[in-house]
Amino acid sequence: MLADSVGTRLTVVVLTYNRADQVLDTLARLTALPDRIHLVAVDNASSDGTAERIEADFPDVELIVAPGNLGAAGRNLGVARVQTEYVAFCDDDTWWHAGSLSRAIDILDAAPRVGVLNARVVVGEPGATDETCERMRASPLAHDGLPGPALIGFMAGACVFRTSVFRQTGGYEPRLFIGGEETLVSLDVLSAGHEIVYADELVLHHHPSPLRDSAQRRKLLARNAAWVAWMRLPWREAIMTTRDAFRTLRAEASLMRGLPELLRGIAWAAARRRVIPSRVQEMRRIVRDDDLRQVVETSSRHAFRFTRDS
Repeated sequence: MLADSVGTRLTVVVLTYNRADQVLDTLARLTALPDRIHLVAVDNASSDGTAERIEADFPDVELIVAPGNLGAAGRNLGVARVQTEYVAFCDDDTWWHAGSLSRAIDILDAAPRVGVLNARVVVGEPGATDETCERMRASPLAHDGLPGPALIGFMAGACVFRTSVFRQTGGYEPRLFIGGEETLVSLDVLSAGHEIVYADELVLHHHPSPLRDSAQRRKLLARNAAWVAWMRLPWREAIMTTRDAFRTLRAEASLMRGLPELLRGIAWAAARRRVIPSRVQEMRRIVRDDDLRQVVETSSRHAFRFTRDS
């Protein structure tokens, strides 16, 4: 794919919230790419002057200011402006490596079954591969005829979509806000007959922002997992995931405050229940069994070392 033609085939949507310095650095890196991409920046109603600084420093970047902090669903506003066949995503602390987006177009052009590509994320200055991507690379799923390992999920800020597939799923559910928001989209992509693939040759740089609330993220991850389970997964998994969410709230001393919201959300989710097909259930089972096998093997190795060194 020639660099000059990438902009007619692919758009990059960048999501940001109250990280003005980080997003300006990211936009500078993206605009310097030889791929000549069209950029859409979505500001989730930041209060730190992010939108004004983007507008002043990057007048050629299409800027969208959300009416409030929409979380992951802010990306939907960006995709609504996309007029290209493909759309890539990154966050305000991630950026695509030179040539990766051109290569993504080549891969998707040659693999019509693939709806989503997940890139290899390299973290910080050392550039170590993110451990999630290490697991993706070793996916136990069959991938005959696919350009890389088949997956049951993707990373929201490190992927390339067929625009039509993203729109077919409806994008990110606003009520989930943020935290595991990809899961529902992934299940709907697979249920519609598309494939999600890991592409090791696509590289995305991630310099994690220190502006994070780990405790809040753990609670949102647990809550959203329960809600998604009631929307898409078999009853047994929905009940087990709800139990896990309950335990997380208790561990974070948030049971009294978080439980009513969790239960209201379950009622909302159950009304939207559409269980995934058996093919996708089987894919999830294979991945779950492989994860369990790795946990057992790791525990056995640690036990052996402890016994040997005692």
